[in-house]
Amino acid sequence: MITLQCKLTFENEKDRQELQKLTRRFSSCLRYAYNRLIEGHKRKELKKHLQKVFNLNSRYCDDAIFKAQSLINSCLERGQNPKKVIFGGRKLFEKLKKKHINGEQREKLKQKWEERRRGCLYSRGDKSKKGNLNTRIIPEKDGLKLRINSGKRNWIKANIKRTVNRENDKWIEFITKLIEAEKTREYFPYSVEIRQINGSLYAFISFEEQLPNEPIITKEEGIIGIDINANPFHLALATVKAEGNLEGYQKISLHKLINKTKNQREYISWQIAHQIVETAIIQDKAIAIERLKGLHKGKKADGNKKLRKIKQQWIYRGILEKIKAVAKREGVEVIEVNPEYTSVIGMLKYAPQHNIDKDISGAYVVARRALGYKEELPKNYKKLLQDKDFREYVMNKLEEEKQKTKDKLQKERNEYKQKPLRRRIKQLSRDIKLLKSLSSEPQTQEPVNQRKEQVRGWYYTSYKLWQVAKVALTIPVLGRSLPRDLSPLKPILVEGDWDRVVKGLVPVSWDRDEGDRRNTASWGVPVAVKAEYKYPSPKC
Repeated sequence: MITLQCKLTFENEKDRQELQKLTRRFSSCLRYAYNRLIEGHKRKELKKHLQKVFNLNSRYCDDAIFKAQSLINSCLERGQNPKKVIFGGRKLFEKLKKKHINGEQREKLKQKWEERRRGCLYSRGDKSKKGNLNTRIIPEKDGLKLRINSGKRNWIKANIKRTVNRENDKWIEFITKLIEAEKTREYFPYSVEIRQINGSLYAFISFEEQLPNEPIITKEEGIIGIDINANPFHLALATVKAEGNLEGYQKISLHKLINKTKNQREYISWQIAHQIVETAIIQDKAIAIERLKGLHKGKKADGNKKLRKIKQQWIYRGILEKIKAVAKREGVEVIEVNPEYTSVIGMLKYAPQHNIDKDISGAYVVARRALGYKEELPKNYKKLLQDKDFREYVMNKLEEEKQKTKDKLQKERNEYKQKPLRRRIKQLSRDIKLLKSLSSEPQTQEPVNQRKEQVRGWYYTSYKLWQVAKVALTIPVLGRSLPRDLSPLKPILVEGDWDRVVKGLVPVSWDRDEGDRRNTASWGVPVAVKAEYKYPSPKC
């Protein structure tokens, strides 16, 4: 769908005032329909009622219901409450509530509020009605005219003004299609939305673009995996060959989106989408993205102010949709994959193996998943998880981290800083529970899949094993829950030297009766610091 903007001018002031009255009636109809849909009213009954109340034809009323329902669906997709929507904009509403804004500044805000709330007229396209029934574009000798139905067989004509500054402007394509439709009588639908902005009236014309039926560039030559990250705020791209090997990678910063208006963020997002698709065309590779359903953007007083600010200005779904739109237009195949555990797999498996960070490795996993490859837990990680002494060490380390966090929570007096500490304690409790489920003795046989096939041993489903590996390797081995340096995992992953790692991490105690050291978790003294520990001298 392409949307083009053009300015409307009028030959007399009467037509302009008549259109403004029509936009106020339609805007009132839209708000009324929105509230009735939330209350559960049906479309057919509501359509008849709207015609009587607002004196609009049936198609205008149907379009108002359609737009209201679209707004409700949009709120639900973003995880927002449709009942809390404020027509005209919440930010403007909050500013107008402030008493210290007076004079000319307040008048400008009030005008902008009224234009957004009352200055809207929408008409859907219809192929059987020469493209659009209520707002139709008519080519005339002195230029393009927009014929607007004001009711009772009365029409308003507005002049369409738009300059073309480049050769590939989509306005040229639209006018060409419009002229051809007039000649061949094969019309195409286009929707028109009229809005009042800064005292002027503008028309936003939307129509479907003719796109290639089949993609020209497919995954046969490889694929580019994309991983979107909030901290640091950037896109990670991994170029992968058809056989699944990493060929190259790059990062695209998204910090330009911070502290920008909605229109500025939209413009920058389109630029980023074009940049990614151009890279795919040059490298003759398809694009793989994550199928993201929703993102929790945080809430006030959650203790993560900086990250919450980034997430609230992060139009991640918009960026992905723009990449898909540009790629479809250019004939580049886009594959959506399940994002589950892509970051964990990349962090534990490919980051230490290829000496790349966890974001690039996550994009690498996305690309491999789009190519059809499955990621199994490396055998050396399985050996490490099967080691009883190592599991005991991990358990003690997590319990120690949990106790430290509890002590820090008791000393913290700021209630807002207490929230992330409480979340940290809950997460550590879940990790300990997960590790205990691995340490518990399993049944001899246990059904694990839909076919009810029996398997032996402690093996879990693939994703759960990855989760257990993350819990066992991050804090106990790397010292952090989300580490940036993953090189310490390379000896375990590549060389398989897990015995040395276990011996270097498992605590030991001194048995004074037998005169030797044993691997045990009773004293909690690591082997790495045993030389500094002063053992008690044996009694004479």
